[in-house]
Amino acid sequence: MWIAHDFRAARRSAPTALAIGNFDGVHRGHRHLLDRVGAAARAFGGESVALTFDPHPTRVLAPDRASPLVVGLDRKLELLRGTGVDAVVVQRFDLSFASQSPQEFAEQVVLGLRAREVFVGEDFHFGRNREGNGATLVALGEQLGFRAHVVAPLEEASVPVSSSRVRRALADGDLALAKTLLGRDYDLDGLVITGHQRGRTLGFPTANLATECEALPRDGVYAVRVTVLGADGPKDHPAVMNIGSRPTFRAGRSLEAHLLDADVDLYGRTLRVTFAARLRDERRFEGIDALRVQIMADVAAARVTLGG
Repeated sequence: MWIAHDFRAARRSAPTALAIGNFDGVHRGHRHLLDRVGAAARAFGGESVALTFDPHPTRVLAPDRASPLVVGLDRKLELLRGTGVDAVVVQRFDLSFASQSPQEFAEQVVLGLRAREVFVGEDFHFGRNREGNGATLVALGEQLGFRAHVVAPLEEASVPVSSSRVRRALADGDLALAKTLLGRDYDLDGLVITGHQRGRTLGFPTANLATECEALPRDGVYAVRVTVLGADGPKDHPAVMNIGSRPTFRAGRSLEAHLLDADVDLYGRTLRVTFAARLRDERRFEGIDALRVQIMADVAAARVTLGG
């Protein structure tokens, strides 16, 4: 898969089947649309291309109403690679780009990417003041020589699969629904940073994470698997993760993972945390001894959930 960071840098000789969207989370609905793109490209011997935007358009046009992102750009590109698309164009979205008319967008961006067929979702809008929609794109295609398709959303339990629905599932702590919508277990990447060492004093050392992920699961304790990205040795570790404010210590919000089978120095390393199950809500304990007993119970529950 090749990646271009501006549509002008993605000049290709072959015609393309083009998908346009934000693809936050790269969930099952996105893959449903991208499957259509891949099939179209194979049918006419072209390349399948996904056009996405960074930052997310709402961060530029309505920052006060911007939703938390399910994945950062690097993880999104990794997930898009897994869909089998030939290329991803990451278009910088700023006020200048947003000021294009729908006609200019079609002429410069769509035709610039040599699109023969274009695929968008039903909620697609484009051009200055969101003037264009799927019907606009279809009409422009008839005028300019490409064929546009407005793809109906994939549904789960009679409700469209969407990034906003994934966010709600995570906010509710509903990992099962999030997994169903995403088509995979929810995960996040984080850099291990220095913490307060409270876990170690309790006998349960933790890796404190800083992450770009914004749509986090509801505060609580989770059974997870931790992968040390780039590690030379065994990569996967069963773990317990706490997301929350650590109310017993009256501390700020944090993400902390306790590895069940290893006590290794992870400072400065990047971890991928894959969520398996929610164990309990976060709560305040009257003292350190009560907290230690509960952590022991969390570890035991995580071992059962994770199979040892």
